[in-house]
This record gives sequence, structure tokens and C-alpha cells, in this order.
Amino acid sequence: MSKTYPNWFLSLRQEMLNIFAKYSLPRWIVFVMDISAVFLMFIFAYLLRFNLDFEQLPLPLAWEQSLLVVFVFGIMSRIFRSYAGLIRHTTLTDISLIFIVTTLTTGTLLLISYASRLIWKDSLLLNLPVSVIIINFVLITVFLFSVRVIIKILFRFVTSSGRTRKRVLIYGAGELGFIVKRVILSDPDNGFSVVGFIDDDRNLHGKKINQIPVFGYNALTEEFISNHKISSLILAVKDIDVERKSGMIRLAVSLGLEVLETPEVSKWVNGQLQTGQFRKVKLEDLLGRKPIKLNLDLIREGLDKKTILVTGAAGSIGSEIVRQLARFNNEKIILVDDAETPLFYLENEIREKLSNLQARLILADVTHPQKMEHVFRDFRPDIVFHAAAYKHVSLMEENPHEALRVNVGGTRTVTELAIKYGVGKFVMISTDKSVNPTSVMGVTKRICEKIVQASSLLEVNRTQFIVTRFGNVLGSNGSVIPIFSGQIAKGGPVTVTHPEVFRYFMTISEACQLVLEAGFMGRGGEIFVFDMGEPVKIADLAKNMIRLSGLEPGRDIKIEYTGLRPGEKLVEELLTNKEITKETHHPKIRIANVECIDEYAILSNIDFMLENLYTLTRKEVVKLISEIVPEYKSSNVRYNGHIEDSDSGIRNTAREQI
Repeated sequence: MSKTYPNWFLSLRQEMLNIFAKYSLPRWIVFVMDISAVFLMFIFAYLLRFNLDFEQLPLPLAWEQSLLVVFVFGIMSRIFRSYAGLIRHTTLTDISLIFIVTTLTTGTLLLISYASRLIWKDSLLLNLPVSVIIINFVLITVFLFSVRVIIKILFRFVTSSGRTRKRVLIYGAGELGFIVKRVILSDPDNGFSVVGFIDDDRNLHGKKINQIPVFGYNALTEEFISNHKISSLILAVKDIDVERKSGMIRLAVSLGLEVLETPEVSKWVNGQLQTGQFRKVKLEDLLGRKPIKLNLDLIREGLDKKTILVTGAAGSIGSEIVRQLARFNNEKIILVDDAETPLFYLENEIREKLSNLQARLILADVTHPQKMEHVFRDFRPDIVFHAAAYKHVSLMEENPHEALRVNVGGTRTVTELAIKYGVGKFVMISTDKSVNPTSVMGVTKRICEKIVQASSLLEVNRTQFIVTRFGNVLGSNGSVIPIFSGQIAKGGPVTVTHPEVFRYFMTISEACQLVLEAGFMGRGGEIFVFDMGEPVKIADLAKNMIRLSGLEPGRDIKIEYTGLRPGEKLVEELLTNKEITKETHHPKIRIANVECIDEYAILSNIDFMLENLYTLTRKEVVKLISEIVPEYKSSNVRYNGHIEDSDSGIRNTAREQI
């Protein structure tokens, strides 16, 4: 809790702060001050030996002997540099050096005194009284300790007075937790105050470590947090289980605590942990997804000295695929995108961070057959990762022609060129919105899947065509995460479509690593479905994001429910009604047993639709795609009746022209 101080105190404090800010004693002055203290303490030691009786004090002799003491101390101090530390930040190391110097000084003086009795019996200068030497050792050690500690305490008091400090709990009472506690206590500027440890070891519960109490996991309740005025939790456990970590984070966030994480030892500055390195936990830490183990040999062998083409390379998924590919020995990577500015930023990133990558960036539209043919003919890619697509559901509902032109037309163009130019492997990035689609975007991706499947079955084909299907990725451009972040930054409200809407999530890097693994696992014709874990309620996601920002949902930031938009579902699916999956050697990748299709009929229908795309009305387009994907049931009321109309003239026209 913050305190109210009188004006005179605040003025004095400010003056002292100014002094501390302006002045830092040079080391030579500290050295001279230590020497002066040794001189005074030696004279005082003589006085104590004579019971503070000045008349008995042999002042001339004490003066001469004090010069010898100062000389010995000065040599030891110079050797061990006990004066070099900044006094306001005195550490245990500084205290240890002082003790070493005073001990060695005392030992040297005792040796000199003993030698003088044996060799120079008449030398009063060297014959120092043993009692004075011992008293001097105690006085000078205590004095030098005290001065440094008092200045450090004064500095800490001045810098912390009038400032509210975060009262924190440290999760983990082991070695790392102890280091975190020590770092916090040794840095007066960090703004933290350690209230206690939280640890799973029952043997530690109720005990104290360096006067800091240890509590159990069950102690984390609203009452406990309120009574102790806790504001933050610092995670300080090595090799913690992912599920245990995410569970602790979720509990802390639900209690309104800021959660900070201790960095890995390898990331400490010069091997030393600093409080400025504590980072707020990220949203993905709440998901509790375990790190992926890749078959690096399989991927390395598949990519070795290959020319790779990535479409949609400047997008969220495409650019992450590029980053993952940079880890391997590729011959060349061709990066295609029609978004100029994102492609420019990707070029800068490659130049600054991925300089080892042999990349060629091409500004091109994947729906442009002539341009894409130039790309395939000039570079002859061995592998294609097709990530180019429009993805925003509500926008595609309003622009179905463009959704079909880019998503379907682009996929058709690239697959045809892959076959024509003998591409070895073609990997398409799909989405869970393609399963039993209710949106234009979702159904276009389902059509793309069918294009890839059909291309794989063609007799002229020698390319391995593969589909990878997964749900939402955290932090992709225009996804719910950055939208919520922007709304929170503006003070709200956070808009959620429906209180019961669920979505699958995984991190971008996780998704792209699985894309690589599945790509080289496949032999052609497969749809690989990724394990997305448990679906996440978007309303809970919004609340957690608000809490991770240090705010309280409903009180600081309001949540508004706006209703499902056209084309949206409450819950996404990863398999159609006709699909089942079988296992692969990777626990997070499964293969969907896909339905049989007539590849020539599928491709003919699609080609007809693309050729006549801009002669059809929006409603006619939606009718036609419902023929290609019968399971398409639009949730957009403007389209629903037209999909169900079985007497479509468009359908008959398509059959006649095919």
C-alpha cells in the first residue's frame, strides 16, 4: 500500500535522490576513505586497550604504527580491489572482499609483530600489541561493513519511499525460485516485494526460506490474494510440465494476477538474471500445448538442395513457412505474393535475420496463368507450398466472386502448372472451415481440397499432391487475437460474436512445423488433419486476454456480444461427415480417409464455374458451388434458399457445357 508522507520528508527525499543521481564517488576516493577509516580505527583500538584513558595512550608510537597498518591494508585493498564496488549497490561479493582484506591485513600485522619479537626486539615500531591488532580487526571490519550497508539501505529507502511496490508470489521454492528472490531483494529499483513462495512440495508448506514463507498450490484463493494484496505471480520452476504450467497460469489469471515468467538460463545477461528480463506470459502459454518433436531427418532429406516455391509467402502462414525452411539446406526459395508492402517487409526480414537464405521474391498474382507459368518455367521448383488464399469469412460472404477467383482459381492454376513442370511435391494449406462449410470462404477451401485430390488422381500426374488441414492460428493477421488486443488497448469494448462460439487454436510456428512434417510424410492424395487439442471458447479467450493485460473483464473492459456474422459457425469441425482418420507416426498428425471422387467431373465443373465466373450473379455463384460441394449449407440467409432450390438453371447449363 502506498503511504502519505509530509512535505518536508518528500523534499528531503527529492534532494537525496538528486544527490544519488548526480554523484557517484570515484574509486580512488572510496580507497582514500577506507584508508582514513583504518587509520582512525587503529587509534581508537589503542584507546580501547587503555580503557579510553588518553593520558596512558602512547600517541607518537600509535601514530607511527598506524602508518604501517595503513600501508599493509592499502596493499591488500589494491590487490583485491575491495573499494571498486558501487557502495549503493553493495553485494555479498563486496562484503566478502572487505572481510578477506581485513583478515589478511590482520594476519600480516600479527606475523610482523611476532617476527619483531624474535628478530628486532628493540623495535617499538614493528612490535604491535596483539590486543590492538585484534581490536582493530573487529573495528575496521564492522565499520567498513556498516558504512556500506547503511548507504545501501538509505539508497533503497529513498528510491522506494512513496512508491507502490508490486507484492509478488514466486511459484517454485527451488534453486531458480531462490535466485529470483535474491535478484528481487538485491535490486531496489525493480518495484517488487516478495510475499512468499508457492510450491508443490508438501514438505515445504508452512516453512520459511530466508524468512520468506512457503505456501501450497491450494493457498491461491481470492481470499488469500485479497488479504495479502498480491498483484503478480512469477514462474520460477525449471522443466515444468506444460499442462501444469498452463494450469497455474489459468488459475493465476482467473484471480486477476499478472503472471511473469523467468527466462531460460541461456538468455540471462552475462550469466546473471535481471528483473528486467521477467516477461509477461503469452496467450499461447494458456493453451498448454506441448512442444512439437519433428522428424528432422525426414524433413532435411526432403528439402536438401531443393528449389521451393511458396505462394502467399508474405502472409502469416506463408512467412512462417519461410522461417521454418530457413533452418534447412535449400537450393533456393521462390517467394510469391501479390501484396507489395508485406512482401517488402518480408524481404527486409530475410536480409536482416535470414541472410543465409537464398531467396527470390516475386510480386505476382497466383490467378494469373501467364505470370505463374513464367515462374514455374524459370525456376523449375521441386516443392510447392500453396498458402495463397483469402481467409476472412465475413468479407468473402460479400465478395464470393473474388473468393472463387483467388482461392479456387489460384489453386487450379498452380496445380496445373505443378503437373506440367514436374513438381515433385505439392502441399496445400487448408482450414477447418472447409469441413461441412457454412461460409463462402470455407466452401472455396473445400473446393481447393477437391482440386488437389482430383489432380493427384489424374493419369498424367507425377506430382505428390497433399492437403494439410488445421484450425485457427494464434496471432495471424486479422485474426481474433490481434483484434482483441487492439480493442483492449483502446479501452474496449471487446466484441465477441456469441457467448457459446468455440474455435480450435494452435501457434503459427506449431502449424507450420506440422505442415513440413506432413508434407514429407505424404505420398500423394492424402488430407492430413492436425491435432488442435481442445476447442477454446472465444468468450473465455477474450476474458483471459483482458486479464493478461492486467485488467478485469466487465469492470475495466466490457465484452459485447454482436451475434454470429454471415457464414460463421458456433463450433468448427476438422472432419466431414464422410471422413474418418487413421494414425500416422506423429501423434499430432492424422490422415483423413477421404471420399471417392470423379476427378474429371470435379475439375470440369470447377473449370466451367471459373470460366463463367463474372457472367454469373452472386446468388448463381453460390448455387453452383453448392453442386460441387453438396455438404455446403450456407448460414447466410441471403443464399440459403437458392442453395436448396434443386431446379437451378445454372446447374443445367453447367452440365450442358461440360
